[in-house]
Amino acid sequence: MHNLLTDENLVDMLHQGDAKAFGEIYNRYWYKLFGVAYHQTGTKEEAEELVHDAFESLWNKREYSNIRHLSSYLVVSVKNLAINYIKSQITQRKYQEYLIFHEIQQSNSTDEIIRFDDLATAVEEAMKKLPEKTSEVFKMSRFENQSVKDIARQLNLSEKGVEYHITQSLKVLKEHLKVYHTDN
Repeated sequence: MHNLLTDENLVDMLHQGDAKAFGEIYNRYWYKLFGVAYHQTGTKEEAEELVHDAFESLWNKREYSNIRHLSSYLVVSVKNLAINYIKSQITQRKYQEYLIFHEIQQSNSTDEIIRFDDLATAVEEAMKKLPEKTSEVFKMSRFENQSVKDIARQLNLSEKGVEYHITQSLKVLKEHLKVYHTDN
């Protein structure tokens, strides 16, 4: 019966707390929203999580939301959640970069100053531990100051793929350069 209702009817019933109306909205829009989230994030797991969050929000705000066009409302919700997710990933990566370079600075400001040549050698050694593509992406990003978009275009990768390689590089570098960090 609920599958014959219009979106407007379902929204009205949702306002009243009708769980079956919510179920119909879920069944009607889950796949479309998953496609939007997957396109934004590039990962199945994150896309599923974002769609879940969008539906959870829809249910939690059911009593006071003012939804005129259900499809548009849900798509915008998922896009906003995806943007926030991507921003958090970028912030996390930048924080990892900060920690690495902060550790390098700390190591240079202690009594046991590490010669820059030793540090450069350590970075080179860490880079050798990376897969070739990951190392290439990191060098283009950090040593040649190329943008993610430019690297993606040159290497025929998605921007998400470039971000992934940079994140992997930072993890390896942080681990490898840990020995140069002191607690002083």
